Amino acid sequence: MSSSTSSTPPWDVHRPPRADGSVFLVTGGNAGIGYFIAEQLSATGATVVLAGRSPAKTEAACASVRARVPGARVRTVRLDLADLASLGPAVDSLELERLDAVVLNAGVALDDPPRQETGAGHELMFGTNHLGHFALTRWLMPLLSAAPAARVVTMGSFAAKSEQLDLDDLQSLHDYRPKRVYGRSKLAQMRFALELDRRLRAARSTVASIVVHPGGALDSLTPSRPPVHLRTAGARLGGAPAGLLLQGKHAGAWPAVRAVLDPAVLGGQLWGPRVFGLRGRPQREAVWDNLTDTCVAERLWNASCEATGIDFAPFVTAPPAP
Repeated sequence: MSSSTSSTPPWDVHRPPRADGSVFLVTGGNAGIGYFIAEQLSATGATVVLAGRSPAKTEAACASVRARVPGARVRTVRLDLADLASLGPAVDSLELERLDAVVLNAGVALDDPPRQETGAGHELMFGTNHLGHFALTRWLMPLLSAAPAARVVTMGSFAAKSEQLDLDDLQSLHDYRPKRVYGRSKLAQMRFALELDRRLRAARSTVASIVVHPGGALDSLTPSRPPVHLRTAGARLGGAPAGLLLQGKHAGAWPAVRAVLDPAVLGGQLWGPRVFGLRGRPQREAVWDNLTDTCVAERLWNASCEATGIDFAPFVTAPPAP
């Protein structure tokens, strides 16, 4: 594994390499950063599947991609990460022989109480952002394993950087604070992604798991993509000062796109924007301190298996204790 990005070839965010014949799946590909990930990947010649809860919104996103990318190969699948029982049938409906990458991007962020739950009784943000993607990844493993060198790319968040998991209260039954719960749900996702790669390596799998984050990505700095995203003149002017430190969601997509396409990106790595981790071209970062404890990651893995009823065997193997 390279210790820095100095040995990687130059990467042009505006001209990613061709990926003709590849198939990529993007959860939450109908809006926000997920939409721009799908748009940028579709420009490589790959087939891109936009996954979302609303067929109308995903179809509108596909139409927007086709309008901007001539010859784009895009399609949709209905996917509700909060409904664990629906994920297996959703994967079956893809009717694919293999999958070259999945970008685990979709997410729910609640700003105010009260605490909400999925139909299975899991706290909504933890249940959707983490447990839903955990279960989806397991259902996708046969397709990912059928590809020559598939990638699982998990979209993390700066909201997770200052958080710690409460392994005794993963469902936030006590002292529910929405912003903290969201940050912890993203932290759980990122921990899962790194633990997944450890287990894939132990199993000598050809699949790699990579973590990315978008930095600071604002709607006001994001170019319009009607009807998916409309930026008014007022929003553009109001967001201009923030552009000194932050960026739009089109740029927030760059680390994920690079993680899907660049052979220099390896499993177990963390990638984000170059300038203070907030904006700019994607580069490798040191894994954050709150992501390094493999004992915590193992306990989260076991708790996630129990909560979802999901077993990753025979695709992964528990690595030896550190």
